[in-house]
Amino acid sequence: MNPKPANPIRVMRIIARMNVGGPAVQVSGLMRGFNSTEFDQCLYTGYCASDEADYLDTVATDVNAVRIQGFGRRVSMGGDIKAFITLVKEIRTFKPHVIHTHTAKAGFLGRIASIVSLQRSIRVHTFHGHLLNGYFGSFKRSLVVIAEKFLALFTHELLAVGDKVRQDLLNAGIGSKDKFGLMPPGLGIGSLSPKSDSQRVLGLPSGRPQCAFIGRVTQIKRPDRFLDVVSEIKKRGVELDFFVAGDGELLEMCRERIKTEDLPVTVLGWQSDIERVLSAADIVVLTSDNEGTPLSLIQAGMAGLPVVTTNVGSVPEVVLDGVTGIITALDVEKIADALEKLVTDKGLRTQYGVAAQKFTLSHFGVQRLVSDHEELYKKLIASRAKS
Repeated sequence: MNPKPANPIRVMRIIARMNVGGPAVQVSGLMRGFNSTEFDQCLYTGYCASDEADYLDTVATDVNAVRIQGFGRRVSMGGDIKAFITLVKEIRTFKPHVIHTHTAKAGFLGRIASIVSLQRSIRVHTFHGHLLNGYFGSFKRSLVVIAEKFLALFTHELLAVGDKVRQDLLNAGIGSKDKFGLMPPGLGIGSLSPKSDSQRVLGLPSGRPQCAFIGRVTQIKRPDRFLDVVSEIKKRGVELDFFVAGDGELLEMCRERIKTEDLPVTVLGWQSDIERVLSAADIVVLTSDNEGTPLSLIQAGMAGLPVVTTNVGSVPEVVLDGVTGIITALDVEKIADALEKLVTDKGLRTQYGVAAQKFTLSHFGVQRLVSDHEELYKKLIASRAKS
């Protein structure tokens, strides 16, 4: 093992909670992948809610983190103030060269804490998506925009996971082109088990193609639209089964509807073994109203699976319509049409899957994500040294 240099670049990475999802996967990859002989990283995060799976406890058990009381999903005046004070103290103790915040709440508290701490840290913030569409009414959305515009003035580098996300933020007046970089996701998946083995272990019926809904079962993901699609597929008599691999506040509502309408859906709940889930599927579907750059679709591609997805966020940067999958409007019948097309044409499924694997492996590998971040930090530090 190489010894640490006398003066490594200290990086303080802040995220409100490491719930299972894209940001947690990205942050874990960065924490694991950085060159430890050049960088000294520390991850600061809070706690997941009772209806969320914590990625650090279930998957990234090798990633160390400092847990901060009060940090998490829920907005709480007392908890947020406590978390803010702790962040200020931690910044003054660690004295990071770079403070990199991930997701909205951490971006707000972390950057303000950085300013108040009076340390000369370089501030970087990643938008893994945004809260401009599908989350709030017009008044709250305006407050979010005002806050992000203000914070952008004190941020040295803004990053977006996709060009559509970046353009949406720029159109809202958040940040400027000269400090807004693009940082696509990077990840990897392990080896896949034989399909029949995975379906048996997961308790899935065999004999018909399986379509997977993977992700948080929350309103923005539109599980209701997903079940509408399942209902339409059943009505058409298409030979296709579905399963849900995820958890969230709408999961019980989904269970009730599946039972009431006798829909061909198996609810697995959250699964830590994403390779097992992917190897059990023939198609992956996404029905969201809003997305950043959905990692579930990248993982599907790496597993050689075609996808059917709504045209939201940076989806077109991950899925090549008519090449690696099918992108549709936010319309139940259009989504059902796309699924029926893939079910009835096994050759097309295979063709899309092969193309998806080649495309995602070449564009979204984890090592690229790590090296891009290392180079960015070095560039920002060198630029400050010259000024």
